[in-house]
Amino acid sequence: MFTKRWYGAAMAGLLWLATILTAVAETVSTPSFHLPASVQPTIGAWFCSDDFLEPDGYKKYVDLFAEHSIYDLLSTSCRVNQHEVTEPAFHDQVRAAVAYARERGLKIALDLDVRIAREAFRALYPNEQQEMLRLRTIPLQATGEVEYTIASDVLTDHMTGNTTPYIPLSGRLVRVYAYAGGEGGIDPDTVRDITGQCNVKAASKDEVRVTIPCDTATEGLSACVMAAFTHLTPDVYAPHLLDFQRAIIEQYADVDLSGLMKDEWGFPPCHGGCPEKNDFWFSEFRAEAYKEATGGRDLVRDCLLMYAGERGRERERQAAINILLETSRERNSAIEEQYYDLTKAFFGPDAAVVTHATWTPYPGPSEFKKNGLNWWAAKRDWGQSDESTPFPARTALAKKWGGGAWYNQFYATQVTAYNESLWNHALGGGRINYHPLYPAPEGMNRLDRSAQLLSPGLITGESRIRLLQLITKAPLDCPVAVIFGHACAMNWAGPAYAQVGLDVTDRFWRAGFYADLIPTSEIVSGALTITENGAVRYGPQRYAAVVLYHPEFEQPETAAFFNRVHPDATALFRVGAWTRDFNAQDFDGIASLPSAMTACKDGPEAAEKAIEALKKCGIRPCTPAENRLPNETACPGREGRIRLTDHTEVFLSGKDNVAGDPIKGDFDLSGHPVRAEAEGILAARFDGDGALEALAAGGLKQFNGGGVSLAFETPVDLAYWHDASGQARGALQNWSGAVPASLLALTSDWLQLATPASPPNTDTIPTEKETINKTSE
Repeated sequence: MFTKRWYGAAMAGLLWLATILTAVAETVSTPSFHLPASVQPTIGAWFCSDDFLEPDGYKKYVDLFAEHSIYDLLSTSCRVNQHEVTEPAFHDQVRAAVAYARERGLKIALDLDVRIAREAFRALYPNEQQEMLRLRTIPLQATGEVEYTIASDVLTDHMTGNTTPYIPLSGRLVRVYAYAGGEGGIDPDTVRDITGQCNVKAASKDEVRVTIPCDTATEGLSACVMAAFTHLTPDVYAPHLLDFQRAIIEQYADVDLSGLMKDEWGFPPCHGGCPEKNDFWFSEFRAEAYKEATGGRDLVRDCLLMYAGERGRERERQAAINILLETSRERNSAIEEQYYDLTKAFFGPDAAVVTHATWTPYPGPSEFKKNGLNWWAAKRDWGQSDESTPFPARTALAKKWGGGAWYNQFYATQVTAYNESLWNHALGGGRINYHPLYPAPEGMNRLDRSAQLLSPGLITGESRIRLLQLITKAPLDCPVAVIFGHACAMNWAGPAYAQVGLDVTDRFWRAGFYADLIPTSEIVSGALTITENGAVRYGPQRYAAVVLYHPEFEQPETAAFFNRVHPDATALFRVGAWTRDFNAQDFDGIASLPSAMTACKDGPEAAEKAIEALKKCGIRPCTPAENRLPNETACPGREGRIRLTDHTEVFLSGKDNVAGDPIKGDFDLSGHPVRAEAEGILAARFDGDGALEALAAGGLKQFNGGGVSLAFETPVDLAYWHDASGQARGALQNWSGAVPASLLALTSDWLQLATPASPPNTDTIPTEKETINKTSE
């Protein structure tokens, strides 16, 4: 429960004094469970399974969501065993389901990813499947022969859970090198291609087995055997991939979709990012792209260099890794962008593109290998993530893609974890995309996994938080950014592998100075800009401080960017050396950076000095994020105060009751005194003259501030704001009867929202009363 003492002088302007007892005969419009189309939606996830193709198999799911949820948009993926989205019967069932959902007031954003049409792609383009190049070493001897077998893997992820995995289809020997090794890596002068001398004993989907003849010349040497296995999924570099992606979307152009879904796109799964660095995603098409990007280099030969390292070729190795991963990010991002553009082209400019590019979801080796860590380049309408994505990445994605709140697709086995996430997401500037319970409790069917999330308390809490989307389109204010060297973080031969600056962002969040996490590739893309007064800007966010984190391998353009920053507008700090450029050539990056950029010995020192700078600017901290996600990064709690970039001040409280706890007292909101009593949420914004510009509150009993005085005998959920034309508008939730005169004095334009009854067997889900020190994400 919040309690605050009175701040400031008396309020200026006329106060309208009234209570709910003063009312007029007018009533509000027909109630709706849904937000207006112009407002960021509440999103739920629908994963269709085998029963979807049964006659009317979709209806029980649509009926559940239509009658018992406040979801405006369903991110929908049909993962049906032994069926693909390209089948005519599948298309027809989807069209019927979408039409039925429309009738019931629901919008569908459908998954049309090529990974749920893998057999169809294979039938058309059998030679454009993804390969994995596996490198394995074996010592050679002085006589006889040595035999070595490389086995394939069966790969699976969320896209294949109900159908055929990314099974291996075939295997082939690509190359065998012999060489002398030693301390510091391979002796490059000894490397020779001995593929022609080897005998292939087996080459199948399961294994590649070779024998290597030995003689006195091979004694003391080692061999690296390279085998490629073809898997059942389109090659990321396949020449026809974009055409096929377009064809699937065009096939569904006659369906009344409200958007499309693309989830965790990239190369097939490789959990851990292959710590040994001896497996590479491969194809002849990727080899050609690499050859073009490097001016003629051989990808197979460079895989040996990138894997084992060679004496005297450290720079070449670093440059090869940089180029391999940058081209991966660029290719995967181009596929995402085409998907986004086609969504708009076929389904209209307001069609939504969901869900997230995040996979594991941590900005580390697994993501490096899957997509080149392209989270900030994968085009979306709103910032989107999943599971335990670090909060600084979530907030940065909201700045990049707009709309205000970010979405995080969250799942857990217990509903209580959603209760917690509802509030910590909101306190981090975001909302949940409600994934059904997963892993599913034993014996629970697919329908009930969604129904359990429609409990009265959870619906009430979400419905109150959604009022924010009516009064603001601004994201969480993060006055500081950590901009990490994208190439350096991904380069396993570099000085700071897998270090993206989360040690710094955590210190900011735990001090209440929220920070965005952004890669330096966003400088190159043009998304990071400099304002007229010399401040660093990312979307609507202007930064009072920036930490440049490990800029090794950056291009001179990065230095040029920071030289345009005015030190009075954005204070600059640096962690890490900068001695080489992207091609690993000598570059005195430190001398190229502005002298006003403060060098720091490590992340903690950078955070400490940046916080001092923020305080000198008069920036007030918000509620410290003292909890932790499973990946140990900072996470907000369930009660606190935040600020948005448009100066909306927000109090949120759901610590004991998921529907919302009391917020009561006297508050200072950006210098404006307010007295209020509400439940769950209280948010307000004032104009330059101190008048109330916007208000959102759950269970509001009284509000006094900004020239407005409201009092209600029956608590009310309401929102009040001014639209783009300056017209005052309002919304009441679960209100019946006439609009109180005090509200009509604000505006005559009132929207009525409602919340549905919960489905059976959800009203017994406990409304927990607990203090949780660690999230269950």
